[in-house]
Amino acid sequence: MQDGAPQGKRFTEVELLTGTGLTLWRGANCLFDQLSFSAAPGGALLIRGPNGSGKTTLLRVIAGLTLAEEGDVRWQGRPLSARDETGRHTIAYCGHATALKPDLTTLENLRFFARLSGYATSALPELLASTGLTPCADLPARVLSAGQKRRAALARVLMSGAPLWLLDEPQTNLDAAGREFLERVLQKHLANAGTAVIVAHQSIDMGSARTTVLQMGEAA
Repeated sequence: MQDGAPQGKRFTEVELLTGTGLTLWRGANCLFDQLSFSAAPGGALLIRGPNGSGKTTLLRVIAGLTLAEEGDVRWQGRPLSARDETGRHTIAYCGHATALKPDLTTLENLRFFARLSGYATSALPELLASTGLTPCADLPARVLSAGQKRRAALARVLMSGAPLWLLDEPQTNLDAAGREFLERVLQKHLANAGTAVIVAHQSIDMGSARTTVLQMGEAA
């Protein structure tokens, strides 16, 4: 894969992510209790823990997709849940689902997201090349391999221009070249004072970026 991903903009030092006093139950099981964390610009928060310990749930809480019983998550000192239309691209979320329309081609999927995010469609050929997706640009998403779908999902993150990346097991189904590409774009994002929160079982080379490990508890 080529190292030709679009350059990210440089973000400012005030864009700090914090979580304070987060408590969430799943039935009778408390996934986390009074959990707090922070991630500074240019830094990464790496969430680790056994299956069922609440890693993905915590990522969804940060994204605003799941509500905690107690506590809050703030960005620049303001609750993420209160962000307005001007802040809608603060977060780029890449979960287990790739969010691709199966009957649209790879290019059509990315063109659709470009229109939503304000990404220049004229830059899509470069993006396809940088993510190794050029050969399957005109193939419907349903016939892509799992690794190609993962690359397309990562392409959406690159297109977002968001200062905060939330990535849930981003290495899943990527080959060696894909993992190297992921590390390069992550390092570039962090070098530009972006922030990343990552759920990962495997090690990821963040370069010289400040990396904090948040260890989730044992599953009940």
